Amino acid sequence: MLLDPLRFVPAADGEETKVATGRFEPGVADWAYLPVGVPAGVRELAVRYRHDRPAPTPGVAGNALDIGIFDQRGHQLGDAAGFRGWSGGSRDSFVISRSEATPGYLPGPVDPGSWHVVLGPYTVAPQGMNWTVEVTLRFGAPGPAAVPDPAPPRAGGRGRSWYRGDLHLHTVHSDGQRTPEELVAGARAAGLDFIVSTEHNTSSASLIWGRHAGPDLLIVDGEEVTTRNGHYLAIGLPPGAWVDWRYRAVDGAIDRFLREIHAKGGLAVAAHPHCPSLGCSWRFGEVGIDGIEVWNGPWTADDEVAVKDWDRMLVEHARAGRWIPAVANSDAHREPQVIGLPHNVVLASDLERRAVLRGLRLGRLWMAESAAVQLALTAAAAGRSAGIGGRLRVRPDQPVSVRLEVRGAPDHLVRLLTDLGQVLETRLPDGAPGTVDWTTTPRRSAYVRAEVRRPEPTPTTPDTMVALTNPVFLGPVISGRPPA
Repeated sequence: MLLDPLRFVPAADGEETKVATGRFEPGVADWAYLPVGVPAGVRELAVRYRHDRPAPTPGVAGNALDIGIFDQRGHQLGDAAGFRGWSGGSRDSFVISRSEATPGYLPGPVDPGSWHVVLGPYTVAPQGMNWTVEVTLRFGAPGPAAVPDPAPPRAGGRGRSWYRGDLHLHTVHSDGQRTPEELVAGARAAGLDFIVSTEHNTSSASLIWGRHAGPDLLIVDGEEVTTRNGHYLAIGLPPGAWVDWRYRAVDGAIDRFLREIHAKGGLAVAAHPHCPSLGCSWRFGEVGIDGIEVWNGPWTADDEVAVKDWDRMLVEHARAGRWIPAVANSDAHREPQVIGLPHNVVLASDLERRAVLRGLRLGRLWMAESAAVQLALTAAAAGRSAGIGGRLRVRPDQPVSVRLEVRGAPDHLVRLLTDLGQVLETRLPDGAPGTVDWTTTPRRSAYVRAEVRRPEPTPTTPDTMVALTNPVFLGPVISGRPPA
């Protein structure tokens, strides 16, 4: 939807403000674009907006309006060059200049041409939504150019090892309340080796992480692509890369952006697939994604459903060459949400971006609620062995010894699961490391995975997940068309 434009005239100095008003009715298009004619000589552009919030009808969402902006280089779907920022509904104003910009927005020249403020009526109450946008242009000589400071691709690792990392985190660059400084302090306190920056629909944070990374903490760029039919994490993007979000599942557009992510060396992970919030649950299917976030923040019934749904997919994919790993992340936005609750423990050749991404893509990872938990799962037979995310290629009737070792979870419950479901449950010793041994064959078990649970209920579940592994597959790959 294209709105009536705001037009400005050039000036040597000073500022000028113009105001646009309008109304959205229920059923309005997802995106409306307000053209802003920017003349030459502008050093700073400022936008402020507001909308009414009538008392919603019981059982119906009230008004919510998102905002962002594209510059004169384009605002059509996928116009990455023209993207200049997004704050959703977390801010009521922003400023852009050559030297700096509000978090969530990109500093750079305010060049002449037709800019577009994008309005996203996320929900519109039955009473409708009245809105106002004020655009102020400040004229004069531009300041010095901002200098990007991206994070380096490598930190001081331990060579081939298991590295702990949270793939889903937010700061003031989107709807989080932590500053970047507070986020990295929390990651270090949680014992993490790496984090992924996943701000909603913006790449602005990727320009500043260099001042916060260090030999002890790898920071990987990403984005939480927040569509109206679910969210996904674009992990491992190059600094400054941006992924468009302006589509629904019925539009058939996501494949284009998944290809772009993969072409840039990144991964796509479906986030909180069973989140009950409007627009958050995953509607795009499994084609083209590289992982599923089955555990998001403190353990809830939504996570329980996500794990069961992922396990169903494992059964379908167990004998094929491709499967979709599970991941777990905190999705921490603010206090008291805990960074690293949960997180991933990834086997990587070093603490380096590409190595970590490879471990994630191969499913060489397990998930934990904290760094206090240690775990190892292996399967061995005929002088061979395989670990988490691997495949033990032995004949179907070959006896396989499965061993699970757990530390930091005294008196907790351990479960082993296969394509048949739960095949073993036992309690770990109180105050000592625990080892669980079990024997099977590839004919009886296409895979084996483990869960560690604390026998304490949450508000929505009878117990609490403490650790969860990806599977070890047993037996050869069956030839044929792998799952898409």
